[in-house]
Amino acid sequence: MAEIKNYTLNFGPQHPAAHGVLRLVLELDGEVIQRADPHIGLLHRATEKLAETRTWIQNVPYMDRLDYVSMMVNEHAYVMAIEKLLDVEVPIRAQYIRVMFDELTRLLNHLLWVGCHGLDVGAMAIFLYAFRDREDIFDMYEAVSGARMHAAYYRPGGVYRDLPEQMPQYAKSAIRSEGSVKRLNENRSGSLLDFIENFSNRFPANVDEYNNLLTDNRIWKQRLVGIGVVTPERALQMGFTGPMLRGSGIEWDLRKKQPYEVYDKLDFDIPVGVNGDSYDRYLVRMEEMRQSNRIIAQCVKWLRANPGPVMSDNHKVAPPSRVDMKTNMEELIHHFKLFTEGIHVPAGEAYAAVEHPKGEFGIYLISDGANKPYRLKIRAPGFAHLAAMDEMSRGHMIADAVTIIGTQDIVFGEIDR
Repeated sequence: MAEIKNYTLNFGPQHPAAHGVLRLVLELDGEVIQRADPHIGLLHRATEKLAETRTWIQNVPYMDRLDYVSMMVNEHAYVMAIEKLLDVEVPIRAQYIRVMFDELTRLLNHLLWVGCHGLDVGAMAIFLYAFRDREDIFDMYEAVSGARMHAAYYRPGGVYRDLPEQMPQYAKSAIRSEGSVKRLNENRSGSLLDFIENFSNRFPANVDEYNNLLTDNRIWKQRLVGIGVVTPERALQMGFTGPMLRGSGIEWDLRKKQPYEVYDKLDFDIPVGVNGDSYDRYLVRMEEMRQSNRIIAQCVKWLRANPGPVMSDNHKVAPPSRVDMKTNMEELIHHFKLFTEGIHVPAGEAYAAVEHPKGEFGIYLISDGANKPYRLKIRAPGFAHLAAMDEMSRGHMIADAVTIIGTQDIVFGEIDR
């Protein structure tokens, strides 16, 4: 009798769920997955090693490029680790700005996730809906930092600058009539805070639209319900964090359990799943968008009422104002030293973690007292999730592999580092 052997299939690296960066070797019995072996490293760019050759400030833009969907949250963990070593006080206004942009970044991440996850399993319209809202958040990034994606906006000691008083506007051009420009600029006549407030008022209705498109859609449910089930015990054992852990029913969120910045002053809930399948993880992330919007609205209200500094006044860490620098010799020396050598961070080690849209994102730093890190180690949430790919996909069909990659919300910049 002929010996029946499993069929081995190269799934990728060019497949819908990961753009040329994941090679998944699937061992198949017919169409059923017996084993899934993820091969990573196709995007490796040695961020942790590069960080040892750059000053503390020069490393901030590298953080943006780790998880290139959650840019400012990556920066947040890095600057918090430096602030621990420096023992520097961050002004309260800067903390509120950071929290507001962390939550806008969470929306940015979850919108891309729901759009691409839908696309992966065959839903086209959700992608176009989600990117409509991402466009507005990119405009907020650009208004505050000058860059639409890789902002490099957070700094040790605060943020690069305060929120602008004027929101950039569209201008009439060969491809835009006066009427369309007027319509585009309707909610851009005020400050950035006005624009964010307008967005937070509109956003709940948009989340309702996503729910109408997907939540009770029978094809969506057939593709997600019961797929990639992870029990609470296994989720903990495999090092899951974020929506992957909360989808299995464990209420763990660093913003509540180990609050940082001003999260302990804000009112929001932690959504959790029941069944630990892909559909529950979808529901958790959808509700997280509503909770993030609640936090943003609270931050806008506080920031309107409370002007103040957004950067530490310690000039060993933050540059003095231009006026002071041009009128005071002491400040000029501070400025010169900061922009030639950079910050000198006291010797020691520190770990700082934030509740990243994908889970716990941590930065472990070792300083030897120099103007650059001695060692930097990144704790990427997606790395632990991808390691569970084999266990989550066994016994499922080939088509379900894409659903499982989608539900893990993987970005390879942080996995390969």
